[in-house]
Amino acid sequence: MSSPPPPAPAAPTRRLPNILITGTPGTGKTTLSELLALATSMTHINVGDLVKAKSLHEGWDDEFQCYIVDEDKVCDELEDVMTEGGNIVDFHTVDFFPERWFDLVVVLRTDNGVLYPRLTARNYSEKKINENITAEIMQVILEDAHASYRDEIVVELSSNSIEDMESNVERIKEWAEEWVEARKKMFA
Repeated sequence: MSSPPPPAPAAPTRRLPNILITGTPGTGKTTLSELLALATSMTHINVGDLVKAKSLHEGWDDEFQCYIVDEDKVCDELEDVMTEGGNIVDFHTVDFFPERWFDLVVVLRTDNGVLYPRLTARNYSEKKINENITAEIMQVILEDAHASYRDEIVVELSSNSIEDMESNVERIKEWAEEWVEARKKMFA
């Protein structure tokens, strides 16, 4: 991972970056986000849990066995917190969050031979597993990330093993530390 890009001009008072951890379900977003929050003292926001806890949805989708997220409600709920900075947002969709919120977007990728058993262990339906495997093969989330954010802040990381997870935590932690130092120099 290279040095951090310049801080977003829309948030000159933020002292800590905001990081989006995304990827196909089963790639390890929540685990990485939790470990990264512990390593950095940043706040982990699991959007899926937030949607359930605050009823930020339009109901339940029986076919895919998930809530239909109300994107406007999610953005309204997160706006103030994101303005402050220091957040690790964990979600599988990227295209509805405001671009100004994030300083780094990490797209986790997992080989299908690893991903399939993870999704099966979650008792996903065959349709849901196939949908997610296809999305991973077609790089849907990676392409959405590149379409939604500046290319220089989008990073693709492998997430197949515990070693990958540990390496990813360390790399992102170092990136965040460099971002903070660059920020201090910029606004000194």
